[in-house]
Amino acid sequence: MDANLQVARNAKQLATAIKRFRRSLKLTQEQVGESAGIPQTTVSKVEVGLVDPTLTTCFRILAALDLELVIRPRARSAEIYKREKD
Repeated sequence: MDANLQVARNAKQLATAIKRFRRSLKLTQEQVGESAGIPQTTVSKVEVGLVDPTLTTCFRILAALDLELVIRPRARSAEIYKREKD
């Protein structure tokens, strides 16, 4: 697995990943908010799980961190899909 790859299967894991990446880039919540076009308070609330952000807000934050969302089957689902396909 790629060392930079972070799998998030729920909102809390996504929030933790966002916070981790922001810190690794040495960016403040204010900087991310400014880049994303959202208030710093929203970034903070997303990172601690106080709000369920819209997809638009998530995409704005991800873009501000130069991240992307990748949709793929879960590891177990991928194995089942592969077996059914063969």
